[in-house]
Amino acid sequence: MAGLGVATAAILGLSGCAAAGTTGGDTDGDGAGEQVTITYSNFISNAGNEKNLATIVDAFETANPDIKVKVTTLAYSDYFTALQTDLAGGSEADLFDIEYGNYKAYQADGVLAPLKGVDGSKYRESLLKAYQTDGVQYGLPTSFSNVVLYYNKDLFDKAGVSYPTKDWTWADETAAAQKLTDPANGVFGDYQPITYNEFYKAVAQAGGKFLSDDGKSAAFDSPEGIEAANWLAGKNGTTMPTPAQGAGTPDFDTNLFKDGKLAMLHTGIWVFGSFAETPKNWDIAVEPGDTQKASALFSNAVVVSANSKHKEAAQKFAEFLSSSKVMVDVRLNSGWELPPISDDSQLNSYLTKGAPANRQAVFDSLDAVALAPTIGDNQQKMQDIVTNALGQIAAGSATTEAALKDAAEKVDALLK
Repeated sequence: MAGLGVATAAILGLSGCAAAGTTGGDTDGDGAGEQVTITYSNFISNAGNEKNLATIVDAFETANPDIKVKVTTLAYSDYFTALQTDLAGGSEADLFDIEYGNYKAYQADGVLAPLKGVDGSKYRESLLKAYQTDGVQYGLPTSFSNVVLYYNKDLFDKAGVSYPTKDWTWADETAAAQKLTDPANGVFGDYQPITYNEFYKAVAQAGGKFLSDDGKSAAFDSPEGIEAANWLAGKNGTTMPTPAQGAGTPDFDTNLFKDGKLAMLHTGIWVFGSFAETPKNWDIAVEPGDTQKASALFSNAVVVSANSKHKEAAQKFAEFLSSSKVMVDVRLNSGWELPPISDDSQLNSYLTKGAPANRQAVFDSLDAVALAPTIGDNQQKMQDIVTNALGQIAAGSATTEAALKDAAEKVDALLK
């Protein structure tokens, strides 16, 4: 009941926003002439970045005195329930936040307005394309994060192993991990979670597909999928600790890296701060691939409601929120995720901010990305099916071929 009360309060809070386009005097939606008020509901600024968002909004209103922005911020845990309620009732804000993972569902439901005349050159191409359908732009990326390969330079030096480069392959990583693993001193060469989130990316790195082109069937039980599963599961108990040794428990991998007992770690750029003081000597590189590169990409975006009566004004704010120099400066100065812009010259302050030294790898990883497969309401079930199959493979309780075939059949059932 307590949880229901929180959710209800969140829904009422978001529903309190004006229904899309119900405020202001500009009825033709061009944001010109008489002042209009557009509404924006978000989760990106919750828990510490509300003032940063306010700075961006103030700058936009100064540059566009005929447009006012009314902001509603909700906690991530409440946001999407509230959004669904408002969309069902037609009371959603003119603009609202989404994630890449739920973009396709919203676009298919027809609740997003197509965006017109977007200057695509302002954005990283891979980020911009994530919110396109049939060549039409339906959302603008507002921030991103991705996964890279962390490495402990001291352990590499001690073992006489060359540092990772952006040209590394799986074979290079395996060879290095074997040399770096030192059981007598409790040092492991590598750590990569054996889960769905790593598997779909590994399938792409092997040159395969997780789902069929039409998205109606699983495709990961292919030779490439088998290679990817063997790549992940093969680390278990060899160059990587086992679940019995703590693998998979919260913060185990980052603590192992901080303790100087882990040579390489696959994880996101969001843990940079965790390694501010320990280990002393570390850096990052683009994740190795097999037949090709493919880095995991996570992003948020802002979209315009199909019901908005002020679509042009709303899009103008969306572009400012996602590509303006004010936004870039605010994000970089506050460490509030990374801006999706293509202009590297604006990112110099980030590149020289301190450890890791090779921050350029964050952006180099965007040259080839693997976007997470999305299937709607059964997303979590699909992820659990695949993670369970990988666990069986790692534990040796099922062959790779049998486990993936069974998982693919179960995922096919979810797609019907």
